[in-house]
Amino acid sequence: MGDDEEGTLGALTAHLKELIEPYIAEHRGRVVKTTGDGLLAEFASVVDAVRCAVAFQEAMAERNADQSEDRRIAFRIGVNLGDVIVQEGDVYGDGVNVAARLEGLAKPGGICIFGSAHEQVVNKLDVGFDDLGPLRLKNIGNPPRAFRIHLLSNTASVEMDVNDAPPLPDKPSIAVLPFENMSADPEQEYFADGITEDIITELSKISGLFVIARHSAFTYKIKSVTLKQVGCELGVRCVLEGSVRKAGNRLRITAQLIDAITDHHLWADRYDRDIDDIFAIQDEVARCVADALAVTLKPAEIQQLAHNPTDSISAYDHYLRARTRPWPPTQTNIASARSAYASIINNEPEFVGGYAGKSISHSLAVLFGHSKDSDSDAAEAMDLARRAITLDPKFARSHSALGLSYSASSQHEEAVASARNAIVLQPGDADSHS
Repeated sequence: MGDDEEGTLGALTAHLKELIEPYIAEHRGRVVKTTGDGLLAEFASVVDAVRCAVAFQEAMAERNADQSEDRRIAFRIGVNLGDVIVQEGDVYGDGVNVAARLEGLAKPGGICIFGSAHEQVVNKLDVGFDDLGPLRLKNIGNPPRAFRIHLLSNTASVEMDVNDAPPLPDKPSIAVLPFENMSADPEQEYFADGITEDIITELSKISGLFVIARHSAFTYKIKSVTLKQVGCELGVRCVLEGSVRKAGNRLRITAQLIDAITDHHLWADRYDRDIDDIFAIQDEVARCVADALAVTLKPAEIQQLAHNPTDSISAYDHYLRARTRPWPPTQTNIASARSAYASIINNEPEFVGGYAGKSISHSLAVLFGHSKDSDSDAAEAMDLARRAITLDPKFARSHSALGLSYSASSQHEEAVASARNAIVLQPGDADSHS
Protein backbone atom coordinates (compact mmCIF):
# COMPACT_ATOMS: atom_id res chain seq x y z
CA MET A 1 0.00 0.00 0.00
CA GLY A 2 2.85 2.37 0.81
CA ASP A 3 4.41 1.97 -2.65
CA ASP A 4 1.24 1.78 -4.77
CA GLU A 5 -2.04 2.37 -2.98
CA GLU A 6 -4.29 2.36 -6.05
CA GLY A 7 -2.57 -0.63 -7.65
CA THR A 8 -2.76 -2.66 -4.45
CA LEU A 9 -6.43 -1.87 -3.94
CA GLY A 10 -7.15 -2.79 -7.56
CA ALA A 11 -5.34 -6.12 -7.20
CA LEU A 12 -7.13 -6.86 -3.93
CA THR A 13 -10.52 -6.12 -5.52
CA ALA A 14 -9.67 -8.35 -8.48
CA HIS A 15 -8.72 -11.25 -6.19
CA LEU A 16 -11.99 -10.79 -4.33
CA LYS A 17 -14.22 -10.73 -7.39
CA GLU A 18 -12.40 -13.20 -9.62
CA LEU A 19 -11.22 -15.76 -7.10
CA ILE A 20 -12.41 -15.49 -3.50
CA GLU A 21 -16.14 -14.95 -3.95
CA PRO A 22 -16.49 -17.57 -6.76
CA TYR A 23 -14.56 -20.17 -4.75
CA ILE A 24 -16.71 -19.57 -1.67
CA ALA A 25 -19.90 -19.90 -3.71
CA GLU A 26 -18.57 -23.03 -5.44
CA HIS A 27 -17.99 -24.66 -2.05
CA ARG A 28 -21.49 -23.77 -0.78
CA GLY A 29 -20.39 -20.94 1.49
CA ARG A 30 -21.41 -17.31 1.81
CA VAL A 31 -19.49 -14.12 2.45
CA VAL A 32 -20.81 -12.71 5.73
CA LYS A 33 -18.88 -9.44 5.49
CA THR A 34 -15.67 -7.87 4.24
CA THR A 35 -13.32 -6.15 6.67
CA GLY A 36 -11.01 -3.93 4.65
CA ASP A 37 -8.21 -6.33 3.73
CA GLY A 38 -10.06 -9.44 4.89
CA LEU A 39 -13.43 -11.15 5.03
CA LEU A 40 -15.57 -13.50 7.10
CA ALA A 41 -17.26 -16.46 5.39
CA GLU A 42 -19.67 -19.10 6.71
CA PHE A 43 -20.05 -22.69 5.47
CA ALA A 44 -22.57 -25.39 6.34
CA SER A 45 -19.79 -27.99 6.13
CA VAL A 46 -16.33 -27.66 7.65
CA VAL A 47 -15.00 -30.02 4.95
CA ASP A 48 -16.26 -27.58 2.32
CA ALA A 49 -14.70 -24.69 4.22
CA VAL A 50 -11.26 -26.30 4.37
CA ARG A 51 -11.47 -27.51 0.75
CA CYS A 52 -12.29 -23.95 -0.25
CA ALA A 53 -9.37 -22.57 1.77
CA VAL A 54 -6.91 -25.06 0.24
CA ALA A 55 -8.15 -24.46 -3.31
CA PHE A 56 -8.02 -20.70 -2.84
CA GLN A 57 -4.48 -20.64 -1.43
CA GLU A 58 -3.20 -22.89 -4.21
CA ALA A 59 -4.84 -20.63 -6.80
CA MET A 60 -3.31 -17.57 -5.13
CA ALA A 61 0.11 -19.23 -5.29
CA GLU A 62 -0.33 -19.59 -9.06
CA ARG A 63 -1.43 -15.97 -9.36
CA ASN A 64 1.60 -14.81 -7.41
CA ALA A 65 4.08 -16.98 -9.32
CA ASP A 66 4.65 -14.33 -12.02
CA GLN A 67 4.64 -11.42 -9.59
CA SER A 68 7.79 -9.96 -8.07
CA GLU A 69 7.98 -10.61 -4.34
CA ASP A 70 7.16 -7.00 -3.42
CA ARG A 71 4.00 -7.08 -5.58
CA ARG A 72 2.48 -10.28 -4.19
CA ILE A 73 -0.62 -10.23 -2.04
CA ALA A 74 -0.71 -13.12 0.43
CA PHE A 75 -3.69 -14.05 2.61
CA ARG A 76 -3.82 -15.90 5.92
CA ILE A 77 -6.84 -18.13 6.60
CA GLY A 78 -8.24 -19.42 9.90
CA VAL A 79 -10.96 -22.09 9.95
CA ASN A 80 -12.99 -22.92 13.04
CA LEU A 81 -15.88 -25.31 13.66
CA GLY A 82 -18.31 -24.00 16.25
CA ASP A 83 -21.67 -22.45 17.08
CA VAL A 84 -22.33 -18.85 16.13
CA ILE A 85 -25.00 -16.26 16.83
CA VAL A 86 -26.72 -14.99 13.67
CA GLN A 87 -28.14 -11.49 13.79
CA GLU A 88 -29.21 -9.39 10.79
CA GLY A 89 -27.05 -11.47 8.47
CA ASP A 90 -23.91 -11.11 10.60
CA VAL A 91 -22.42 -13.81 12.85
CA TYR A 92 -20.91 -13.43 16.32
CA GLY A 93 -19.57 -15.48 19.22
CA ASP A 94 -16.57 -17.51 20.29
CA GLY A 95 -16.75 -19.47 17.04
CA VAL A 96 -15.88 -16.31 15.14
CA ASN A 97 -13.35 -15.08 17.70
CA VAL A 98 -11.35 -18.32 17.62
CA ALA A 99 -11.33 -18.29 13.80
CA ALA A 100 -9.88 -14.78 13.92
CA ARG A 101 -7.18 -15.90 16.37
CA LEU A 102 -6.35 -18.89 14.17
CA GLU A 103 -5.98 -16.62 11.15
CA GLY A 104 -3.26 -14.74 13.02
CA LEU A 105 -1.35 -18.01 13.53
CA ALA A 106 -1.28 -18.83 9.81
CA LYS A 107 1.74 -17.91 7.75
CA PRO A 108 1.19 -15.64 4.73
CA GLY A 109 -0.36 -17.90 2.11
CA GLY A 110 -1.17 -20.50 4.78
CA ILE A 111 -4.10 -22.00 6.68
CA CYS A 112 -4.58 -22.73 10.37
CA ILE A 113 -7.55 -24.78 11.61
CA PHE A 114 -9.16 -25.61 14.94
CA GLY A 115 -8.77 -29.08 16.48
CA SER A 116 -12.44 -30.02 16.03
CA ALA A 117 -12.21 -29.02 12.37
CA HIS A 118 -9.09 -31.16 12.00
CA GLU A 119 -10.99 -34.21 13.32
CA GLN A 120 -13.58 -33.78 10.56
CA VAL A 121 -11.18 -33.29 7.62
CA VAL A 122 -8.03 -35.24 8.50
CA ASN A 123 -8.98 -38.32 6.44
CA LYS A 124 -10.92 -36.49 3.74
CA LEU A 125 -8.33 -34.15 2.27
CA ASP A 126 -4.98 -34.92 0.69
CA VAL A 127 -2.95 -32.46 2.76
CA GLY A 128 -0.57 -32.71 5.69
CA PHE A 129 -0.92 -31.11 9.10
CA ASP A 130 1.42 -29.63 11.73
CA ASP A 131 0.12 -30.02 15.28
CA LEU A 132 0.63 -26.69 17.08
CA GLY A 133 -0.57 -28.06 20.41
CA PRO A 134 -2.85 -26.23 22.86
CA LEU A 135 -2.97 -22.50 22.22
CA ARG A 136 -3.14 -19.81 24.87
CA LEU A 137 -5.53 -17.36 23.25
CA LYS A 138 -6.51 -14.09 24.89
CA ASN A 139 -10.10 -14.07 26.18
CA ILE A 140 -10.64 -17.70 25.08
CA GLY A 141 -11.04 -20.33 27.83
CA ASN A 142 -10.03 -24.01 27.52
CA PRO A 143 -6.94 -23.66 25.29
CA PRO A 144 -7.85 -25.11 21.87
CA ARG A 145 -5.59 -27.36 19.83
CA ALA A 146 -4.70 -26.05 16.41
CA PHE A 147 -3.10 -27.36 13.23
CA ARG A 148 -1.36 -25.78 10.27
CA ILE A 149 -2.04 -27.26 6.82
CA HIS A 150 0.83 -28.17 4.49
CA LEU A 151 0.40 -26.58 1.07
CA LEU A 152 3.25 -27.94 -1.02
CA SER A 153 2.22 -25.97 -4.10
CA ASN A 154 2.29 -22.66 -2.24
CA THR A 155 5.74 -21.14 -2.59
CA ALA A 156 4.61 -18.00 -0.79
CA SER A 157 4.37 -19.87 2.50
CA VAL A 158 7.52 -21.17 4.14
CA GLU A 159 6.72 -22.91 7.42
CA MET A 160 9.45 -22.91 10.04
CA ASP A 161 10.52 -26.36 11.08
CA VAL A 162 12.49 -27.08 14.24
CA ASN A 163 15.48 -27.82 12.01
CA ASP A 164 15.21 -24.31 10.50
CA ALA A 165 15.29 -22.60 13.89
CA PRO A 166 18.36 -20.66 14.99
CA PRO A 167 20.75 -22.85 17.01
CA LEU A 168 20.22 -22.67 20.75
CA PRO A 169 22.86 -20.62 22.60
CA ASP A 170 25.47 -22.34 24.76
CA LYS A 171 23.75 -21.06 27.91
CA PRO A 172 20.14 -21.17 29.18
CA SER A 173 18.07 -18.98 26.85
CA ILE A 174 14.81 -17.17 27.51
CA ALA A 175 12.28 -14.87 25.89
CA VAL A 176 9.87 -12.83 28.06
CA LEU A 177 6.53 -12.39 26.29
CA PRO A 178 4.52 -9.21 27.00
CA PHE A 179 2.61 -9.71 30.24
CA GLU A 180 -1.15 -9.44 29.80
CA ASN A 181 -2.93 -6.46 31.33
CA MET A 182 -5.67 -7.93 33.55
CA SER A 183 -6.61 -4.59 35.13
CA ALA A 184 -10.12 -3.27 34.72
CA ASP A 185 -8.63 -0.15 33.11
CA PRO A 186 -7.26 -0.80 29.60
CA GLU A 187 -5.16 2.35 30.02
CA GLN A 188 -2.95 0.31 32.37
CA GLU A 189 -1.49 -1.48 29.34
CA TYR A 190 1.63 0.69 29.65
CA PHE A 191 2.13 -0.61 33.20
CA ALA A 192 2.00 -4.28 32.15
CA ASP A 193 4.40 -3.52 29.29
CA GLY A 194 6.70 -1.70 31.69
CA ILE A 195 6.74 -4.63 34.12
CA THR A 196 7.63 -6.93 31.22
CA GLU A 197 10.44 -4.67 30.08
CA ASP A 198 11.86 -4.39 33.59
CA ILE A 199 11.80 -8.16 34.08
CA ILE A 200 13.76 -8.42 30.82
CA THR A 201 16.15 -5.83 32.26
CA GLU A 202 16.54 -7.79 35.51
CA LEU A 203 17.19 -11.05 33.68
CA SER A 204 19.73 -9.37 31.41
CA LYS A 205 21.82 -8.55 34.50
CA ILE A 206 22.54 -12.28 34.85
CA SER A 207 25.55 -13.22 32.71
CA GLY A 208 24.60 -16.91 32.77
CA LEU A 209 21.41 -16.25 30.77
CA PHE A 210 20.85 -15.51 27.09
CA VAL A 211 17.93 -13.05 27.06
CA ILE A 212 15.97 -11.99 23.97
CA ALA A 213 15.63 -8.23 23.55
CA ARG A 214 12.40 -6.38 24.31
CA HIS A 215 12.00 -5.30 20.68
CA SER A 216 11.96 -8.91 19.47
CA ALA A 217 9.79 -10.26 22.29
CA PHE A 218 7.19 -7.51 21.89
CA THR A 219 6.54 -8.45 18.26
CA TYR A 220 4.39 -11.24 19.75
CA LYS A 221 2.18 -8.80 21.67
CA ILE A 222 -0.49 -8.73 18.94
CA LYS A 223 -0.06 -12.32 17.77
CA SER A 224 -1.65 -15.56 18.89
CA VAL A 225 1.22 -18.03 18.77
CA THR A 226 2.33 -21.26 20.34
CA LEU A 227 5.29 -21.21 22.67
CA LYS A 228 6.98 -23.77 20.43
CA GLN A 229 6.72 -21.26 17.57
CA VAL A 230 8.22 -18.52 19.75
CA GLY A 231 11.08 -20.79 20.74
CA CYS A 232 11.76 -21.80 17.13
CA GLU A 233 11.60 -18.29 15.72
CA LEU A 234 13.72 -16.67 18.43
CA GLY A 235 16.10 -19.56 19.03
CA VAL A 236 15.41 -19.96 22.76
CA ARG A 237 14.64 -22.92 24.98
CA CYS A 238 12.39 -21.20 27.53
CA VAL A 239 9.60 -18.64 27.54
CA LEU A 240 8.38 -16.56 30.49
CA GLU A 241 4.80 -15.31 30.31
CA GLY A 242 2.37 -13.84 32.80
CA SER A 243 -0.16 -11.17 33.69
CA VAL A 244 -0.45 -7.97 35.70
CA ARG A 245 -3.48 -6.70 37.59
CA LYS A 246 -3.26 -3.26 39.21
CA ALA A 247 -6.07 -1.98 41.45
CA GLY A 248 -5.32 1.11 43.49
CA ASN A 249 -2.22 0.37 45.55
CA ARG A 250 -2.59 -3.40 45.20
CA LEU A 251 -0.78 -5.42 42.59
CA ARG A 252 -1.13 -9.02 41.42
CA ILE A 253 1.52 -10.44 39.13
CA THR A 254 1.52 -14.02 37.87
CA ALA A 255 4.44 -15.56 36.02
CA GLN A 256 5.22 -18.97 34.59
CA LEU A 257 8.37 -20.31 32.98
CA ILE A 258 7.81 -22.91 30.26
CA ASP A 259 10.14 -25.11 28.23
CA ALA A 260 9.16 -24.12 24.69
CA ILE A 261 10.33 -27.42 23.22
CA THR A 262 8.58 -29.85 25.58
CA ASP A 263 5.80 -27.47 26.78
CA HIS A 264 6.63 -28.45 30.38
CA HIS A 265 6.18 -25.94 33.20
CA LEU A 266 9.48 -25.25 34.93
CA TRP A 267 8.29 -22.71 37.49
CA ALA A 268 5.24 -20.58 38.29
CA ASP A 269 4.21 -18.19 41.04
CA ARG A 270 1.73 -15.45 41.93
CA TYR A 271 2.54 -12.27 43.82
CA ASP A 272 -0.17 -10.35 45.70
CA ARG A 273 1.57 -7.28 47.08
CA ASP A 274 1.38 -3.55 47.59
CA ILE A 275 2.61 -1.57 44.61
CA ASP A 276 5.55 -0.38 46.75
CA ASP A 277 6.93 -3.94 46.46
CA ILE A 278 7.17 -3.80 42.66
CA PHE A 279 10.98 -3.83 42.56
CA ALA A 280 11.15 -6.70 45.05
CA ILE A 281 8.76 -8.72 42.86
CA GLN A 282 10.89 -8.16 39.76
CA ASP A 283 13.97 -9.19 41.73
CA GLU A 284 12.24 -12.36 42.97
CA VAL A 285 11.06 -13.32 39.48
CA ALA A 286 14.60 -12.98 38.09
CA ARG A 287 16.08 -15.03 40.94
CA CYS A 288 13.43 -17.75 40.60
CA VAL A 289 14.00 -18.01 36.85
CA ALA A 290 17.74 -18.34 37.46
CA ASP A 291 17.11 -21.05 40.07
CA ALA A 292 14.73 -22.93 37.75
CA LEU A 293 17.38 -22.90 35.02
CA ALA A 294 20.17 -23.85 37.44
CA VAL A 295 22.07 -20.62 36.84
CA THR A 296 24.36 -19.52 39.67
CA LEU A 297 24.38 -15.78 40.34
CA LYS A 298 27.68 -13.99 40.80
CA PRO A 299 28.03 -11.72 43.87
CA ALA A 300 27.99 -8.60 41.67
CA GLU A 301 24.82 -9.83 39.96
CA ILE A 302 23.11 -10.36 43.31
CA GLN A 303 23.91 -6.74 44.16
CA GLN A 304 22.63 -5.55 40.81
CA LEU A 305 19.34 -7.40 41.23
CA ALA A 306 18.88 -5.86 44.66
CA HIS A 307 19.57 -2.35 43.30
CA ASN A 308 16.47 -0.14 42.94
CA PRO A 309 16.64 2.99 40.75
CA THR A 310 14.20 4.96 42.94
CA ASP A 311 12.10 4.80 46.09
CA SER A 312 9.36 6.86 44.46
CA ILE A 313 6.62 4.68 42.96
CA SER A 314 5.07 7.81 41.42
CA ALA A 315 8.32 8.60 39.58
CA TYR A 316 8.60 4.98 38.46
CA ASP A 317 5.01 5.00 37.15
CA HIS A 318 5.65 8.16 35.12
CA TYR A 319 8.90 6.63 33.89
CA LEU A 320 7.03 3.57 32.55
CA ARG A 321 4.68 5.86 30.64
CA ALA A 322 7.53 7.94 29.23
CA ARG A 323 9.61 4.95 28.06
CA THR A 324 7.05 3.96 25.43
CA ARG A 325 6.74 7.40 23.88
CA PRO A 326 9.76 7.64 21.54
CA TRP A 327 8.83 4.50 19.59
CA PRO A 328 8.58 4.59 16.67
CA PRO A 329 11.13 7.43 16.70
CA THR A 330 9.14 10.06 14.81
CA GLN A 331 9.74 13.73 15.50
CA THR A 332 6.42 13.98 17.37
CA ASN A 333 7.08 10.90 19.52
CA ILE A 334 10.61 11.96 20.43
CA ALA A 335 9.39 15.45 21.39
CA SER A 336 6.63 13.87 23.52
CA ALA A 337 9.17 11.64 25.30
CA ARG A 338 11.48 14.58 25.94
CA SER A 339 8.62 16.55 27.50
CA ALA A 340 7.60 13.58 29.67
CA TYR A 341 11.15 13.05 30.96
CA ALA A 342 11.51 16.77 31.65
CA SER A 343 8.38 16.58 33.81
CA ILE A 344 9.85 13.62 35.72
CA ILE A 345 13.06 15.58 36.37
CA ASN A 346 11.07 18.58 37.62
CA ASN A 347 8.99 16.45 39.99
CA GLU A 348 11.68 13.94 41.05
CA PRO A 349 15.08 15.63 40.56
CA GLU A 350 16.92 12.76 42.27
CA PHE A 351 15.49 10.01 40.03
CA VAL A 352 18.14 8.81 37.61
CA GLY A 353 15.63 7.51 35.05
CA GLY A 354 14.42 11.00 34.12
CA TYR A 355 17.91 12.17 33.17
CA ALA A 356 18.85 8.98 31.29
CA GLY A 357 15.56 8.98 29.38
CA LYS A 358 15.75 12.67 28.43
CA SER A 359 19.36 12.18 27.32
CA ILE A 360 18.29 9.33 25.03
CA SER A 361 15.47 11.42 23.53
CA HIS A 362 17.94 14.21 22.62
CA SER A 363 20.31 11.67 21.04
CA LEU A 364 17.50 10.02 19.08
CA ALA A 365 16.48 13.42 17.69
CA VAL A 366 20.01 13.80 16.29
CA LEU A 367 20.43 10.23 15.06
CA PHE A 368 17.05 10.12 13.30
CA GLY A 369 17.40 13.55 11.71
CA HIS A 370 14.74 15.37 13.76
CA SER A 371 17.03 17.87 15.49
CA LYS A 372 17.01 21.57 14.58
CA ASP A 373 20.41 22.00 16.25
CA SER A 374 22.35 18.74 16.31
CA ASP A 375 25.34 20.09 18.20
CA SER A 376 23.14 21.55 20.95
CA ASP A 377 21.03 18.38 21.28
CA ALA A 378 24.12 16.15 21.37
CA ALA A 379 25.73 18.32 24.05
CA GLU A 380 22.52 18.35 26.10
CA ALA A 381 22.27 14.56 25.78
CA MET A 382 25.83 14.18 27.08
CA ASP A 383 25.29 16.53 30.03
CA LEU A 384 22.10 14.69 31.05
CA ALA A 385 23.77 11.27 30.77
CA ARG A 386 26.70 12.39 32.92
CA ARG A 387 24.28 13.78 35.48
CA ALA A 388 22.50 10.38 35.50
CA ILE A 389 25.78 8.53 36.06
CA THR A 390 26.66 10.89 38.90
CA LEU A 391 23.29 10.20 40.53
CA ASP A 392 23.54 6.43 40.14
CA PRO A 393 26.65 4.87 38.56
CA LYS A 394 25.07 1.39 38.79
CA PHE A 395 22.09 2.28 36.58
CA ALA A 396 23.07 0.63 33.29
CA ARG A 397 20.78 2.77 31.15
CA SER A 398 22.76 5.89 32.17
CA HIS A 399 25.86 4.41 30.54
CA SER A 400 23.85 3.41 27.47
CA ALA A 401 22.55 6.97 27.30
CA LEU A 402 26.09 8.35 27.48
CA GLY A 403 27.16 5.96 24.72
CA LEU A 404 24.28 7.12 22.55
CA SER A 405 25.17 10.78 23.17
CA TYR A 406 28.77 10.09 22.13
CA SER A 407 27.42 8.42 19.01
CA ALA A 408 25.28 11.49 18.28
CA SER A 409 28.49 13.57 18.58
CA SER A 410 30.40 11.15 16.28
CA GLN A 411 32.78 10.23 19.11
CA HIS A 412 32.64 6.55 18.33
CA GLU A 413 35.46 5.16 20.48
CA GLU A 414 33.95 6.87 23.54
CA ALA A 415 30.52 5.53 22.54
CA VAL A 416 31.84 1.96 22.46
CA ALA A 417 33.55 2.38 25.84
CA SER A 418 30.32 3.65 27.44
CA ALA A 419 28.30 0.80 25.93
CA ARG A 420 30.82 -1.67 27.38
CA ASN A 421 30.35 -0.09 30.80
CA ALA A 422 26.61 -0.68 30.43
CA ILE A 423 27.26 -4.30 29.47
CA VAL A 424 29.37 -4.85 32.60
CA LEU A 425 26.31 -3.84 34.66
CA GLN A 426 23.80 -5.61 32.41
CA PRO A 427 25.56 -8.39 30.43
CA GLY A 428 22.51 -9.49 28.45
CA ASP A 429 21.20 -6.07 27.38
CA ALA A 430 20.71 -6.27 23.62
CA ASP A 431 20.49 -2.48 23.15
CA SER A 432 23.90 -1.95 24.73
CA HIS A 433 25.42 -4.71 22.58
CA SER A 434 23.84 -3.16 19.51
